[in-house]
Amino acid sequence: MKKKTVGLTASIILILILIAGIFSVAYGALTAEEIIRRRDDNEYYDSARAEAELVIINRNRRIVKTMTSYGQGDNGLVVFTNPRDRGTKFLKRGDDLWMFFPDAEDLVKISGHMLNQGIMGSDFSYQDMMEADKLIDLYQFELVGEEELDGRPCYVLEGTAFEGKEVSYYRRKSWIDKERFVGLKEELYARSGRLLKVMTVTKVQEIEGRWYPLASVMEDKLRKDTRTEFIIKNIEFNPEIPEGTFTLENLR
Repeated sequence: MKKKTVGLTASIILILILIAGIFSVAYGALTAEEIIRRRDDNEYYDSARAEAELVIINRNRRIVKTMTSYGQGDNGLVVFTNPRDRGTKFLKRGDDLWMFFPDAEDLVKISGHMLNQGIMGSDFSYQDMMEADKLIDLYQFELVGEEELDGRPCYVLEGTAFEGKEVSYYRRKSWIDKERFVGLKEELYARSGRLLKVMTVTKVQEIEGRWYPLASVMEDKLRKDTRTEFIIKNIEFNPEIPEGTFTLENLR
């Protein structure tokens, strides 16, 4: 009788080990690198043209700015179209950023500490605008778990910047939709571990065969009672962008 009990116990242990192994394989079906690559494939493009709104909310004050933007590789152009800022432009060429103010006909290069300032008073910084590389090229990611976010099952990953890479945030924690492979939430940290910003995606839509975030909210945790909504009204991937779009001459 004792031998049978020992044999039964051994069988149960073996079954539990096998079940644990099956769950381990299922959990590790995608590595952190594979998850980030699939997200990058969705959210990055060769070229794009978009019309968008920047809604800056500071306590009870709400300021709406509209814009048309063009992106191609490491280059980008943003043209503001709302009456107050009409004609104000940003040009990104590689690692350089310029801003043109039509009223003063003034062309300013944004660099140094100015890159940490908010774009047009928003929670998005100029440095945020500068990051055009894929996340897989900037951070070493680790899959740390799975959570549900607003009813959507998500992979939870933590990324640490590769040594020598110039990034706005040394560490980031990402919630990535398990089905659509779109980032739904980002916590952005300084090297010291201090939480700097939180970005939450509020609208995702399938466009031209890819899932893409169309609306998000950025909260700068170093500022009080403020947040900024970024809403894409229309976007076209891989359009033909006229030659000369990303030149200093085109800013004036």
